[in-house]
Amino acid sequence: MTAIQWSDGAPIYRQLKERVVAMMLDGILKPGDALPSVRQVAAEYQLNPITVSRAYQELADEALVEKRRGLGMYVTEEASKKLLSNERERFLKEEWPLVLERILRLGLSTDDLLKSASNGGVQ
Repeated sequence: MTAIQWSDGAPIYRQLKERVVAMMLDGILKPGDALPSVRQVAAEYQLNPITVSRAYQELADEALVEKRRGLGMYVTEEASKKLLSNERERFLKEEWPLVLERILRLGLSTDDLLKSASNGGVQ
């Protein structure tokens, strides 16, 4: 894992879980890969092991990782598909309506958006 900046806006276990999810979506953690041990993560980021365990347990509850007795936690085979589906659904329900509202408020057309996208976001 890379350096993490913790924010005050959400519990640390949730931020850690979201970081692991992002690593799965980005392909850094692939199906069958082992997660770093709870002790290792706790020591590296100076966290309470219970905080790390809670993040890992939520990942397990969502069937994104599985515990292999005596070996640790591993990314499940279906994690990538499940995550992509969940993230797309969340984007469309939570983020897209806000983006659309802003687009409409600013009076941007489809052409404006496509032109901006083809210029790398620079007009």
